[in-house]
Amino acid sequence: MTSHYDHAQVQEFWQYVWERDDVYALDADADDPTYVLGMFPYTSGTLHMGHVRNYAITDAYSRYRRMQGDDVLHPMGWDAFGLPAENAAFERKTDPRSWTEACIRRMREELETMGFGYDWSREITTCEPEYYRWNQWLFKRLYEAGLVEYEAATVNWCPDCETVLADAQVVDREDERSESSNQASSEAEHDEASDRESGDGARVCWRCETPVGRRELDQWFFTITDYAEELHEGLADLEGWPEGVREIQRNWIGRQEGARITFDVTGYGDDTDGSNPVDVFTTRPETIYGATYLAVSPGHELARELAESNSAVTEYVDTAREQDPNEVGFSGVETDATAIHPLTGEELPVYVAGYVLEDVGTGAVMGVPGHNERDRSFAREHDLPVERVIVPETDDGNGDETDETPAYTGEGILENSGEYDGLASEVAGERLVAAHDALEEDVTYRLRDWLISRQRYWGTPIPVVHCDDCGHVLVPDEELPVELPEFVRTTGNPLEAHESFRETTCPDCGGPARRETDTMDTFVDSSWYYLRFLSPDLADAPFDTDLADDWLPIDVYVGGDEHAILHLLYTRFFTKALADIGLLERREPIRELMSQGTVLYDGEKMSSSKGNVVTPEEYGAETTRLFVLSAAHPEQDFEWTANNVRGAYDLQQTLYRMATEFVDEGTPRVERREHDDYVAREIDRTIAAVTEEYERFRFHRAATEIRELARLLRRYREYDDPHGDVYRRGLLTLAASIAPMAPHLGEELWNKLRGEGLAVEADWPEPTHDASSYRLERQLIERTLEDVRDIVDVAAIDEPERIELVVAPKWKYRAAHLASRNAGEESDGIDDAGSVVDRVIEDDVIDADRETVSAFVGELAGHDGDESGQTLTGDRELAILDRASWLVTDEFGADVVVRQASTDDEHAARARPGKPAIHIR
Repeated sequence: MTSHYDHAQVQEFWQYVWERDDVYALDADADDPTYVLGMFPYTSGTLHMGHVRNYAITDAYSRYRRMQGDDVLHPMGWDAFGLPAENAAFERKTDPRSWTEACIRRMREELETMGFGYDWSREITTCEPEYYRWNQWLFKRLYEAGLVEYEAATVNWCPDCETVLADAQVVDREDERSESSNQASSEAEHDEASDRESGDGARVCWRCETPVGRRELDQWFFTITDYAEELHEGLADLEGWPEGVREIQRNWIGRQEGARITFDVTGYGDDTDGSNPVDVFTTRPETIYGATYLAVSPGHELARELAESNSAVTEYVDTAREQDPNEVGFSGVETDATAIHPLTGEELPVYVAGYVLEDVGTGAVMGVPGHNERDRSFAREHDLPVERVIVPETDDGNGDETDETPAYTGEGILENSGEYDGLASEVAGERLVAAHDALEEDVTYRLRDWLISRQRYWGTPIPVVHCDDCGHVLVPDEELPVELPEFVRTTGNPLEAHESFRETTCPDCGGPARRETDTMDTFVDSSWYYLRFLSPDLADAPFDTDLADDWLPIDVYVGGDEHAILHLLYTRFFTKALADIGLLERREPIRELMSQGTVLYDGEKMSSSKGNVVTPEEYGAETTRLFVLSAAHPEQDFEWTANNVRGAYDLQQTLYRMATEFVDEGTPRVERREHDDYVAREIDRTIAAVTEEYERFRFHRAATEIRELARLLRRYREYDDPHGDVYRRGLLTLAASIAPMAPHLGEELWNKLRGEGLAVEADWPEPTHDASSYRLERQLIERTLEDVRDIVDVAAIDEPERIELVVAPKWKYRAAHLASRNAGEESDGIDDAGSVVDRVIEDDVIDADRETVSAFVGELAGHDGDESGQTLTGDRELAILDRASWLVTDEFGADVVVRQASTDDEHAARARPGKPAIHIR
């Protein structure tokens, strides 16, 4: 029988068996199964190493939970709509559907080759009408609930993709920022806009990196801003989420407390004597006396009104609204209007300025160039005055203001602020808001409504028709889905060029109407797909509400933290919205989120453009998945090196060879010896340790435990003919422990060792003895061996004949136990050390005088201890060391004696709990 493990040889057989027995299917009547989900893949054509790592994590955990007796929901589907598929099809002179279906066939085959255990009966594909019908149905329900708006807006436009982009899909090329690095400002609302839109590098499309422009278009929005407060507050309760992801969402939501200030604006329009209020938001109301101008965005209502009578404003607004904010810079145009300072009555000039964004705050700012750097830049550009109204507490008064003096943005003391002079800025801000009707406490959010319109073909058609008489009208439910027509190759939006699709009749009046030709942002597809997995074949609803209430939230969700905003924030919004329209009870979709790290090659992320890609099939499925799990914690980056991959390959070969040789050897030893008990207990300790590591997703540490047990079993076999039951149990433990990470190997080992049934359906191994203190037990053994080695080395003993391990007398364990318990209690004025000594002296087992006990307790006070002061009992240490003595004999070739110190023992003084005295001769 060969002792070489050939994964390819066994893969097909075991996958056939698993499929035949339907081992991954979840019963429809399962009671609250463990829901484990990896972010489903975009149908790009092939799996990359990031996919493999993601799905290896969810697969290993799913298999582990199944062996623990859980019902497990572990589905897979396809994020199949989107512009990349449309572009790929265009380049290959085919259509998006054909290209996408080919990609799905190839990627599914790769997933199956990797041995990932999915319930394929629940497979969903977002480009199928059976799925996107429910996108349309949910759009209608959200529309009816007032969560959908259709309005003209200045939007981000990618000229290469020829479509609109949401703010989160625009990144700064110079900084190479992903969505996760966009941060909200902590200063005034126009500083927030600065952080959101400024930078010397071009703002580019997140997919193709083409510089992004601006256009004004009629667009569809989901009003996610209605949930800004709940989305922000809910982050505190997501304890199973990485803090980094929660912080990214906090920053993107950008909750800021401050004040809304009303300025009366006069001197424009037909009624030049009248006035109209303009609100601004600021986080620093204490700077109000430093305001020297008012500025509104080119899209502000006031700017539009001013443009009606001022050609210069008209020209500026038309130009600025089409430009990227970086191109607009600190340009602006002064208007005929005048703003009245609400506290001083002073007249301030009013500007239309491109650096003020219409969708941030109120779209208007009070310019305070003395205390805001962007206002300072605008003031320099337009020769506006700078008023300093806050000085640092340590200001010496010698700093003369110049054009180059930076704005002071810190806290300090007010000056030039009337009755508020001399107050600390924080106190002054509170008093100003409380004392003046023109100032009112307010909260704003950086979060903008979710723009879902896309001017492309390969997406969910928005179920609306536009009628000249009725306006925009929703397509009736019975006419859903509105299916995509046959693909037409064209530039721009193919649906716009498809006359038979575009021209229709109005559902309300029956007259001629035009079908909406925008399709939905593909993040709509992925915002609720986890619900469709619960009941993928349901024909009369998007998901089974009762099942969702029972089975949610997702227990473990795995994916990259680059999805913190685009996907995860939208998913949270969708869940809350569905709850509000009565389709769910849950308001948060995910209990535990794991953000996987990156697989690196030569220090860089794998990328086909860099030519540093390693394909999964290059090293074989089993080796690849075992390596990506054992290389590092799932949330950490790690380097792909051939040498380290070899370690995963060698582990497979070692385990296979051990099982094969044991089976080939025939009749094993049956009589029990002392060292057999040690190995049996170490198997128990390994089970306890591996279980703990799987529970905490530390697969790399589980792999280390497996390696260490395999090493011990080999040493055990070399030391003596192994006891048949003990050795076989050790091998079965290895088979079961590695099965979640390397399922084909685990199944093959289990089969060779005649394990009961299939490994994939086997019970997770259980210790036969109490292994709750396995760390302490191992620490005792390892420390004792290290001490023996040190003594042999320092004393230069070439061939020790006899090694004595002398365990401390029982009273020392009693003292250590009392001392550790006292250390964990609050002091109540009692002398803890004295209390311990008294209680030890009173104990019947004491065989030492008070002076000796006091000295030992004093030593304990200055000793860090193990496991926060925990200790084993003396009898337990004696038994453990006695069973482990064969390790000492095996390593040093000496006779080993393990005993407990007696009263007059010369070694008793040196022995202490967890550290026996050692005598070598």
